[in-house]
Amino acid sequence: MESPTGADVQRPLLSMKNINMTFGGVRALRDVSFEVRPGEVHCLAGENGSGKSTLIKVITGVYRPQAGAAIEYDGQRYTHMSPVTAQASGIQVIWQDLALFPEMSVAENIAFHTVLGHRPRRVDHKAMRDTAERVLARLGVTLDVDLPLREYAVAQRQIVAIARALVGEAKVVFMDEPTASLTQSETDHLLEIVRNLSASGVAVVFVSHRLAEVLEISHRITVLRDGGLVGVYPAEGMTQSRISELMTGKIFDHAVRAQSHDGAAPVIAVEGLTRRGEFRNISFSVRRGETLGITGLLGAGRTELALTLFGMRRPDRGTIRLDGKPVRFSSNRDAIAAGIAYLSEDRLSLGLIQPQSIADNLVISSLRKILSHGFISERKKHGLAARWISDLGIKIGLQQDAISTLSGGNQQRIAIAKWLATDPKLLILDAPTVGVDVGARAGIFDIVARLAQSGLSIILISDEVPEVYFNADRVLHMAQGEIAGEYDPRATSLRDMEAAVYA
Repeated sequence: MESPTGADVQRPLLSMKNINMTFGGVRALRDVSFEVRPGEVHCLAGENGSGKSTLIKVITGVYRPQAGAAIEYDGQRYTHMSPVTAQASGIQVIWQDLALFPEMSVAENIAFHTVLGHRPRRVDHKAMRDTAERVLARLGVTLDVDLPLREYAVAQRQIVAIARALVGEAKVVFMDEPTASLTQSETDHLLEIVRNLSASGVAVVFVSHRLAEVLEISHRITVLRDGGLVGVYPAEGMTQSRISELMTGKIFDHAVRAQSHDGAAPVIAVEGLTRRGEFRNISFSVRRGETLGITGLLGAGRTELALTLFGMRRPDRGTIRLDGKPVRFSSNRDAIAAGIAYLSEDRLSLGLIQPQSIADNLVISSLRKILSHGFISERKKHGLAARWISDLGIKIGLQQDAISTLSGGNQQRIAIAKWLATDPKLLILDAPTVGVDVGARAGIFDIVARLAQSGLSIILISDEVPEVYFNADRVLHMAQGEIAGEYDPRATSLRDMEAAVYA
């Protein structure tokens, strides 16, 4: 595919060959080759655990590859990079967590590297502001650089992270899941910034599980699977299903799963639920064994509604009925006791406790089940954990391993298991596939379908319309805190639903 900068006829800016990495006997990378051309937008695709992050850490000097590696960058040859060499050479990485400082100003976040050094020096705040404003102007963005970063939403923070990378005259910028928490309009703006960077000669390596935007923005796609290189492909003519097949070695059947549940009794019924400034006049019901999808742009009030159903927030008016009886929750403990479970969209901060063990994370919401004479029974704990690990097909090493040792998809399965262990009537899944790959997504939705078939009622929240279209029985569209429409996937097209939601 011909790029606007002529990247396809230029020699690579970065070329890596014969990259091997082994951790504890596990081959994380196997003879991988990778290259990026000047001004190119290059997608690095693969499932969680395929080696993407390991490869990036080799490029940036965090890891030293095994003997035999050949790295050439900007005309110079290396056996390995160091973090100092990589940064000084213009290789920058924007990780998914952004690694910014919320209490510092925008200017300080963007330009703090300019005041680092071996000897103390006086901080020139004016120079930092000037640097920040200059780089933001290059991106076509206007922000108050004196405001603390915490005052800005995640979309603006993403831009601040990009601006910080450009201060060092970046030549290659790696972006790890940059749109995971952005609305469609924010995503469109970010992709336009990526195009502008490409046009100015900056190469961008884009890592994303959202395959539609991968195809929209990339010139070429490098696919990794199980630590090995599958191939390098032009984005032109590629499809989402083909990328999924290359990443996983499997063919996925995207079929509508919707079924009628009109004969089943409502498990939850909501009438006129309102919380000022967040949502208003929300009415719906979910029947036994039914999966209700809720979609809409970020900021539509979806998560706020879920938190209210889960007792984390109190409505100003309206009613909630469980099994026909009105309920009022003072806390999430009341909701859990009543049979409601909530999987947060923020798995890393709210869904799981990363340093704790797999078993402890799984049983934390069901402690009463594992007590013996007032103390936690290790036998009961490991028995409960083993049951759900087996039932959901979760791949682990040992139960006592930290949850952080698992892939994103397996972490998400543990988070689901944590709530299933409470024996809920209603399971609320808020963006359950954020940060997980296409194969793990398919596995999660297979679990959702199986749970619904067993009689569990499910509310599935996602800003990705295809997720609710293919996996819910009915879909509600929320916009600006209200229900803007209701859809039956069997009676409408995906294109029409997407047009309504993304309009």
